[in-house]
Amino acid sequence: MGDIGLRLMSVVGVLVLLGLALALSSNRRRFPLRTVLWGLGLQFAFALLILRTTVGRVLFDGANAAFNTLIGFADKGAEFVFGKLASGESPAGFVLAFRVLPVIIFFASLMSILYHLGVMQRVVAGMAWVMRRCLRVSGAEALVAATEVFVGMTEAPLAIRPYLARLTESELMAIMTAGLANIAGSVMALYVSFGIDAGHLMCASVMSAPAALAIAKIIVPETGQPETATTGRIPYERATNNVIDAAAVGATDGLRLALNVATMLIAFIALLALVNALLGGAHDLALRWLGWGGFPASLEEILGWLFRPLAFVIGVPWGEAGTVGSLMGVKTGLNELIAYQKLAALKAELSPRAYTIATYALCGFANFGSLAIQIGGVSALVPERRQDLSRLSLRALAAGTLATFLTAAIAGILL
Repeated sequence: MGDIGLRLMSVVGVLVLLGLALALSSNRRRFPLRTVLWGLGLQFAFALLILRTTVGRVLFDGANAAFNTLIGFADKGAEFVFGKLASGESPAGFVLAFRVLPVIIFFASLMSILYHLGVMQRVVAGMAWVMRRCLRVSGAEALVAATEVFVGMTEAPLAIRPYLARLTESELMAIMTAGLANIAGSVMALYVSFGIDAGHLMCASVMSAPAALAIAKIIVPETGQPETATTGRIPYERATNNVIDAAAVGATDGLRLALNVATMLIAFIALLALVNALLGGAHDLALRWLGWGGFPASLEEILGWLFRPLAFVIGVPWGEAGTVGSLMGVKTGLNELIAYQKLAALKAELSPRAYTIATYALCGFANFGSLAIQIGGVSALVPERRQDLSRLSLRALAAGTLATFLTAAIAGILL
């Protein structure tokens, strides 16, 4: 299949993903046509800017250069504390805990400073204004969706904390989906340190914000009256006293996140190895006693079978759809950290198109572990909504997954 055929397949993928969202809808008669059309339009416009224009190329290259420069600064701090363990010059070679995880701490500290200075609030407010006016969503939904581009899914709801208890069911679904369809800025830096292109990660994060709102509104349409339906002005409470305090608070938060990342990697990679060992043993037995080599030898192989059609329909060539589908399955079933690690290792084997679409398809927190973290984090802010959060959880997970794949399909149309 040529380039035109693959782009047309990505168009089909958009329709398939919207169809899946509609199939999950709680009220198909209230299809949010304006929200969906504007959501797709904003996604397409931003992807067109980044992927097909000279200005976009400058922004793309600038993002890569900026992230790599900032990672270099993080390396300086890590090398001061850990010495050759952080520089990679020790006999142990590359050690993830000392080489990569400090990047999270530095970026969390930097983001905290930018929030204290009011820089991020202006950027977020601008994005939220565009989405509120175009998609006709409430101010609370737009603000959280815009905030999710830069911070994590448990921190973003703090921006609308005074309104959390009174959100409609549709609004609650929207903020959950926005959190699962995106990644935090500090974790984005981690993926860049793996070798993933920062420009594509930033593009995917921005594109997924309107996608999350569109998919969430299809699955749980608005039937109530949002309190912030006519306003986007929501007061922001400054939580730090000065720049030094902001840097310290951010670094502490980054440490918690880095430890959480390390813990998840240890647990999930160990579990993956266990499952693969069991499957490999079953495969060997089937081959030896039954003469049948069709039994899957790894979890990645099973996930590749399951997600291969979906990878193909969003624009990945069929010959590579199994590999990319496996990554999509790992991202959904385990987490995106492991998936991005595997993607970085496969860069030389995949075509540029397959690699880029995979980069977009993996850019989100939509997995079971993150869902549990989100329910715990948000319910700690509003305990009275815990039942609502739990009831919407699986739909939000599906919506976040569909939104991320929708972003990949839109990118596939333009590649």
